[in-house]
Amino acid sequence: MQSNKLSDHLGTSKLLPFPCLCPASAAWNSLKCLRNLLSFSLFQTSDFFMGIAKEREFFMGCCRSFLLFCFASSFFFLGTHQLQSSQTQVLLQLRKHLEYPRQLEIWNDHTIDFCSISSLSQVHMTCLDNLVTELRVLGDKPAKVSDFNGFSIPNQTLSEAFSLDSFVTTLARLNSLKVLSLVSLGIWGQLPDKIHRLSSLQYLDLSSNYLFGSIPPKVSAMVKLQTLKLDDNFLNETMPKWFDSLSNITTLSLRNNHLKGSLPDLSSSSSLHVLDLSGNKLNSKLPSMPKGLVMLLLSNNSFSGDIPKEYCTLSGLQHLDMSHNAIRGTPLAAIFSLPNMSYLNLASNLLSGSLPGHLICGSKLDYIDISNNSLTGELPICLRTESEKRVVKFGGNCLSIGMQHQHELSYCKEVTPKEKQSGGKDVGILVGVILGLVVLTVLLVLSFIIFCRRYCPRGISEQHLLHKSVEDNSAVGLSSEILANARYISQAAKVGIQGLPVCRTFALEELMEATNNFDNSVFLGEGSYGKLYKGRLYNGTLVSIRCLPLSKKYSIRNVKLRLDLLAKLRHPHLVCLLGHCLDGGVRGDYSPNKVYLVSEYVPNGNFRAHLSGNSPGKVLDWSERLAVLTSVAKAVHFLHTGIIPGFFCNRLKTNNILLNEHGMAKLSDYGLSILAEETDKSKANDGLSSWQMTSLEDDAYSFGYILLEALVGPSKSDRREAFMQNDMASLNSLDGRKKIVEPIVQATCSQESLSIVISITNKCICPESSRPSFEDILWNLQYAVQVQTTADGDRRFDSASHQY
Repeated sequence: MQSNKLSDHLGTSKLLPFPCLCPASAAWNSLKCLRNLLSFSLFQTSDFFMGIAKEREFFMGCCRSFLLFCFASSFFFLGTHQLQSSQTQVLLQLRKHLEYPRQLEIWNDHTIDFCSISSLSQVHMTCLDNLVTELRVLGDKPAKVSDFNGFSIPNQTLSEAFSLDSFVTTLARLNSLKVLSLVSLGIWGQLPDKIHRLSSLQYLDLSSNYLFGSIPPKVSAMVKLQTLKLDDNFLNETMPKWFDSLSNITTLSLRNNHLKGSLPDLSSSSSLHVLDLSGNKLNSKLPSMPKGLVMLLLSNNSFSGDIPKEYCTLSGLQHLDMSHNAIRGTPLAAIFSLPNMSYLNLASNLLSGSLPGHLICGSKLDYIDISNNSLTGELPICLRTESEKRVVKFGGNCLSIGMQHQHELSYCKEVTPKEKQSGGKDVGILVGVILGLVVLTVLLVLSFIIFCRRYCPRGISEQHLLHKSVEDNSAVGLSSEILANARYISQAAKVGIQGLPVCRTFALEELMEATNNFDNSVFLGEGSYGKLYKGRLYNGTLVSIRCLPLSKKYSIRNVKLRLDLLAKLRHPHLVCLLGHCLDGGVRGDYSPNKVYLVSEYVPNGNFRAHLSGNSPGKVLDWSERLAVLTSVAKAVHFLHTGIIPGFFCNRLKTNNILLNEHGMAKLSDYGLSILAEETDKSKANDGLSSWQMTSLEDDAYSFGYILLEALVGPSKSDRREAFMQNDMASLNSLDGRKKIVEPIVQATCSQESLSIVISITNKCICPESSRPSFEDILWNLQYAVQVQTTADGDRRFDSASHQY
């Protein structure tokens, strides 16, 4: 009966109002509802249980304990730290950068908290206080190729579209990341300097990928780094000399790369315990090592010289492998007796002499390999002792023992003093012959130069003009040979070439037919670089044709050299140069009067026409403007750094930024200063201030006004100096922004994203601040894009929730 009363009570009791709605689409709200429901159930049912007879006390106690457990559990789940939405967006962007690897399919469900996903053998993530602190991903890309030329390899690396620079930019937003391991994912490219922005990293492992070039110097600023592993890549520069600045580094592993040159002194790296540089091309003498070293792996290099005596004082050393080098001298007996040494490999070197008979082996030494050297004499007793725990390999020497194949003594004999004297004479003769050949070569070169100066003054003058022009438009410190030939193109440039048409020479008749004899109906306009026409080639391709007057001081040979420089510029965000046509005199060495530059036709107008409500084209919102600005910054960054010599002073303005049918931005009229007359008048027409910097900073300054125009519209930015004096400071306050920022920008931007762009705009155009590099400009714009993308995602999510 009591049980019936209990059921009756629970069935007829009037429920109190429950202050919670639980939409199925909001898991977080559901958890809150569960907590409130359990809390309500506890208090409502516990009042009833208190009136039950004493014989039901045990049952009541169990029920109350169960409800209390459920109640506490609800707080536990609510108390766990759910990953911030911005961090989730970063992880999804990283997955996109990595081209959706199979291992990250567990992230397909965006409704779950990524921090709550159980760790797998190939993916592991740890979170603390709503932030990602550890990320490990083990991919399954195939084993490395024997050679890598810096380009994408199908089915081996990520695709050509992958950008390591953008990938690291995205990674840098995980600013609480302490452990990062991305292994065998096909990541390729040169590791950018901005990796140092992961300033909280303590563990970094990018092994078994396709990294090439050098280790960025700014890694030295990652002072919290304890483990750095870049094994099985294609790093091919010299070994950095700044590793001692990583005061907390304990493990440094760079095995199986192509590092070359000398190994710096690491004795001041007091925290270093493990050093693995095996499988590289290092060729110096062995340097001093830190006292606390536990493992030293230097096999398969070209180290030379004797083993330093300091190595005998490394009392903590347990594992030493210096096999397959060119180390000479007699092995130091004290190394064999180091107290903690368990593995010693000196095989395949040039070691010679005899080991002392009283050699003592350490009690923990259980593996010794001295094979394939030139050792002679008796084998010490401690190396002969048969033991199940100790392995000793000594074959391939000239030891007087009939075990493990030994060579004849003559094979290992040392060179006698007499032989050395004879060898010295031979070397002297060889040096004399070489010096004679060098002197003869110098005389021939001098004769050739004198001949050229006397009989070919025009050619030398032309080359000088080219050098001077290119030097005016390029970085300081490059040799004239490099500047003249411009053959040194970065990997980024080569990637941009793929899929684009080859630049060719057009006949004037072709261009006249394409433009109907340059009829006014196809005239597009005229600027500081001449007239622009629209044309259609015989195959139906639409092109734009610019007629550019040339300086009379340039011969045809000189102009062609300059056109060759322009032809090397290939990038997805540069208007593609399809070819050229020279028009001038009739003699073979004439100076042409003008050149026609034939480029792809970009149909959707320029950037300026899409910035204001008064413009005829579609007005771009903030996200679209950011996309255009980022694309142009990539193009200019390429012009500065993607080819040697770099192209600076590109007269950047919104009229020169064109949009194609897909809305992708392309920069036009770049690099034309090497063909056009350089006059102060053209600069004056552009309204440049007297304090404007030159060379590299001209583009940063001009780009600053492009940024400003994207913020406030063309009409306000055209006032330049007046705007700087009166209105620029207003952008730093919310009230000021409401007055001068374009309404569509205010309606579609996040304030954080807007603030980032305003900050970099200030740095570009304010006279008091130093100009930022385009690497910094690009990084800030990419960061602004990511912030805006996160804000747009949150806005769409909130809108969908309200609709539901």
